Amino acid sequence: MGREDKAPADQTQLLARFAGGEMRAAEALTDLIAPRLLRYAARMLGDPVEAEDIVQETMLRLWRIAPEWQEGQAQPITWAFRVAANLCTDRLRRRRGGVPEMPELVDETPGMDARIMTRARAEALQAALMCLPERQREAVVLRHLEGLSNPEIADIMMVGVEAVESLTARGKRRLTQLLCGQREELGYRDEH
Repeated sequence: MGREDKAPADQTQLLARFAGGEMRAAEALTDLIAPRLLRYAARMLGDPVEAEDIVQETMLRLWRIAPEWQEGQAQPITWAFRVAANLCTDRLRRRRGGVPEMPELVDETPGMDARIMTRARAEALQAALMCLPERQREAVVLRHLEGLSNPEIADIMMVGVEAVESLTARGKRRLTQLLCGQREELGYRDEH
């Protein structure tokens, strides 16, 4: 937990150092933020290529505003998630009516059976996530797949903490409904 407490201050310092011309700070901040944004965008869009575009655009915007960044603003990761969320929403609105492709998920687990089962579980989860309303999907992905706190999610989604809790709870209930008929097929016999 100590590392999480330290991370936001480090992110702000890295952004300030980048604004001062230090390229290594940009690399370090990218390493902290970009992988999480990529996972988030891929889950939201169901398309890894589009997710990469979202991350690239988000990071470019972060670099552009770095010189104006002020102490006390949202943390860089929170700001980046908010931008990525808006970009994902724009993409989803533009392509309404189309069926998104399933992302290519890489699994390095040894053993063919384990790889097949892990991939089937990931694909089932992704398919179920894509059936959720956009805001529920966003809340569930940020909370349960990205591990953000409810207050952080509230900042990103620009809603109250209670709304985040409601969206997350409804999303989890719907995911349970969507996936319950697949428990045995996905290898969840007596597991919780």
